[in-house]
Amino acid sequence: MELTAPIQYNYQVPEAMLLLFALLTGITFGIMLEKAGFGNARKLVQQFYFTDMSMFKVLFSAIVTAMVGIYWLSYFGILDATQIYINGTYLWPQIIGGIIFGFGFVISGLCPGTSCVAVFTGKLDGLAVFAGMFAGLFLFGETEPFLERALNFSSLGDISLYEVFNVSYGFLTFLISVVALAAFWIVGKVEERFSH
Repeated sequence: MELTAPIQYNYQVPEAMLLLFALLTGITFGIMLEKAGFGNARKLVQQFYFTDMSMFKVLFSAIVTAMVGIYWLSYFGILDATQIYINGTYLWPQIIGGIIFGFGFVISGLCPGTSCVAVFTGKLDGLAVFAGMFAGLFLFGETEPFLERALNFSSLGDISLYEVFNVSYGFLTFLISVVALAAFWIVGKVEERFSH
């Protein structure tokens, strides 16, 4: 089995330990989502009415935390950032997939992660989303060989934002951190405006 944990390259961490860490991280993440109320579709759907932007803030915080963590761990030689797996960019399939995902999120009020939390806390709407998600995965798995040419049509390879904009990873991290702070202030004002 090939693992995508770059820290393994520097410290030769056993695969069993990495798998255990991944399992415990997933369980902890699920518990945190539930504690934050993100297993409840009613809470999540409030972001589309601009009355509760908690999900936006949490996800943007996670992105910035990961970027800053990768930067400093790489800077101090703890993590080899070149070993981090990057999903290939297939422009049109990912745009279409994003639109389908967005519609599904708006209609159900749940995303894949929060639907798993909803299932494990006994919510039937979560079970419906969970079942639909796996039905879609199965359908795609069965039809993917016939779609290969269409899927590869707009392949841009393994690219990242700092390569696209031709800037250093550190500068991009700083820039996105500033954008995040500005976005948090803006959504705070939006919440105030729409929650009254």
